[in-house]
Amino acid sequence: MDMNSTILVAALGALCVVASAAFFVFGRRSGQSAERDTQRAAKSTAEELTKRIIGDAEREAESTRKSAVLAGKEELIKLREAWEVEARHRREEVEREERRVDDRETQLEKKVDLLDQRERDLGRRASDLGRKEKSIAERESELDKLIADERRRLETLAGMSATEAKTELIARLEREAEADAANRLREIRESAKKNAEREAKKIVALAVQRIASEHTSEISVSSVALPNDEMKGRIIGREGRNIRAFELATGVDVVIDDTPDTVVVSCFDPIRREIARLSLEKLVTDGRIHPGRIEEVVAKSRKEVETQIVELGEQAAYETGTHGLHPEIIKLIGRMKWRTSYGQNILDHSKEVAHLAGIMAAELGLDVAMAKRGALLHDIGKVLTHEHEGTHVQLGVEVATKYGEHPLVINAIAAHHDDVPHESEISVLVQAADAISGSRPGARREAFETYVKRLEGLEKIASSYKGVDKVFAIQAGRELRVLVTPEGVDDPRMAALADEIARRIEAELQYPGQIKVVIIRETRAVDVAR
Repeated sequence: MDMNSTILVAALGALCVVASAAFFVFGRRSGQSAERDTQRAAKSTAEELTKRIIGDAEREAESTRKSAVLAGKEELIKLREAWEVEARHRREEVEREERRVDDRETQLEKKVDLLDQRERDLGRRASDLGRKEKSIAERESELDKLIADERRRLETLAGMSATEAKTELIARLEREAEADAANRLREIRESAKKNAEREAKKIVALAVQRIASEHTSEISVSSVALPNDEMKGRIIGREGRNIRAFELATGVDVVIDDTPDTVVVSCFDPIRREIARLSLEKLVTDGRIHPGRIEEVVAKSRKEVETQIVELGEQAAYETGTHGLHPEIIKLIGRMKWRTSYGQNILDHSKEVAHLAGIMAAELGLDVAMAKRGALLHDIGKVLTHEHEGTHVQLGVEVATKYGEHPLVINAIAAHHDDVPHESEISVLVQAADAISGSRPGARREAFETYVKRLEGLEKIASSYKGVDKVFAIQAGRELRVLVTPEGVDDPRMAALADEIARRIEAELQYPGQIKVVIIRETRAVDVAR
């Protein structure tokens, strides 16, 4: 509105100037009528000019006013939009805060409920523990009373007090121990005298073995039969590439001479020689002989031999009733198959020593399982003598110590050649059994007997329970199937019965691996349609 006032004032000022000029001109000619006409025309012109100026000024003022109003409205719209955006952002922030608060409240409620539940559970457990402690205390009191009554009754029947009975028992055990010690000392001395000449003969035989060419050939070479002499050329290959690839992959020497239809594999490592023999037999049978195929067949044969080593070790442990051996010791036992000592296979020798030691331990009332374990492992160091420095006794002690064997077993290994003093009767029995096995063949126990005895023991244990109808030991004694009568054993009792049989087998039998106990309960409903 200030701008409009300014424009009107300017227009009026211009109108006054024009009117003054007209009056000045026409005033000088006031006496003349013509000048009056001219004056009226000028006045009319001035009025029209004034009106036009005023109209232009009003229109410009109106336009300026409308522009100002429009600008104001636009500014107002922008401010309103900004306010709405800000309000929306604040509203969203408030809503997010409300949701977070709600979530927190929900979580807190859940935690409170969980804490309440735990508190109730702890209360129940505390109550149960209290009742159990009270019950246990009552049972302990009853047991103490029963033990005291039984002790008084026994003292009355025996005619002596508990202290007198202990003294008498200790004295009797001392007398028996002294007698056993004297007898055992005499046996050891007599055995030492008898074995002196035998040991000397063994040393001579060993010396002869070391220089015997036939024996050297027997323990260091293997022969592979060929279908024809043409196969020798295929084994050699073009410019000898096949035979070089085979020797590089196996680490053996392949001897191809004039012997018809035969190739000799030579190596002092029996494991490598066995792998080479198997690989060569497969290649000859297959007929495809080239470096790539050779590497493939050798790798497959190596896996087969490794598997065979483990199987042989597990079988030896099973035959001797030795369980709980470390897997690495199992592998070493399996490798005994390809080692000899004094012309005797070490694996067969070790099993024989284990059987002999077990028999003598049983006769003397000693730990049979420990005696067999020490006997089976007494020559385990001979498997490593060609790979490590030291005697087979030292290497055997290191291996047994590394894999956590019992101190009695370690001493049996260390003392079976009198390298260290004997610390128990077990080591003496192992030494005696080793001398017996090394001096003569025999005294070998069939594995079938072990198998039969284990099956009889399993079936006897299972058959002793009430409600058992039939018992079958299957899978070479590794699974026991027990058929029970539906009237004598219900479903809840089945699980308890299986556990009882399994625990009793663990306590009473010696076996390798594990035995699965399966309880079968069958209910039949029979009717006849007429």
